[in-house]
Amino acid sequence: MKKKFFFLLVILLISLPAHAKVVSRSVEYKHGDTVLQGYMAHDDSKTGKRPGVLVVHEWWGLNDYVRSRVNKLAQMGYVAFALDMYGKNVWTTDPNKAKELMGHLQGSPLLRERANVGLEILRKNQLVDTRKIAAIGYCFGGTTVLELAYGGANVAGVASFHGGLTALKPEDDGKIKAKVLVLHGADDGFISADAITAFQEGMRKANADWQMVYFGGTVHSFSNPGADKMGIKGIAYNRKADERSWSYMQVFFREIFK
Repeated sequence: MKKKFFFLLVILLISLPAHAKVVSRSVEYKHGDTVLQGYMAHDDSKTGKRPGVLVVHEWWGLNDYVRSRVNKLAQMGYVAFALDMYGKNVWTTDPNKAKELMGHLQGSPLLRERANVGLEILRKNQLVDTRKIAAIGYCFGGTTVLELAYGGANVAGVASFHGGLTALKPEDDGKIKAKVLVLHGADDGFISADAITAFQEGMRKANADWQMVYFGGTVHSFSNPGADKMGIKGIAYNRKADERSWSYMQVFFREIFK
């Protein structure tokens, strides 16, 4: 009986996956005269090339929340890189400052330019299979990854978590190549019905491959466990929506990376 138990235990241990060994580092780079600092991570217990995932932060800037998402993606076997949209060590917890930082980029060509610079940092990583790259973003970052797709960035897909929904511009006609996934709180008061309509009409007109998933009883910033601490009306964490949206993202990745 003891031998049988020992044999079963050995089989179980052999069948268990090796523990992920996440290696992370800060990456300093430049866009024009602006010094930026992103955050890169991968599982060092794995060998060979693997898909890469670009991560774009909320309007707060590159903070610990974004780093935690990068680490989680690395544990899943991806090379993940959080780009920096604002500048080295530029981040805030002040909504007014965040609005100012975001406003400097939103609606400007600078947004796509800076996002593409970050994308190239990920693409140049020797562990990344450049045929399999995705971009995900949160709030302001969700807007950013949509703009990457609209501009024709060479990525397999983009996923927006409670992001702002900008519409395709006439000059972007025919450029979009990436598949698009939008994960949206059904009660998100920060995104108007007109913005949703304009986004969807743009997707149809472009004949894009897109999906939009609504989460009931869910408002803005639903994926960030620290959202409630900000004391902003209409912003709150929702554990179920967080977990479900992450699961939808994983299904999306399996499709675009196959």
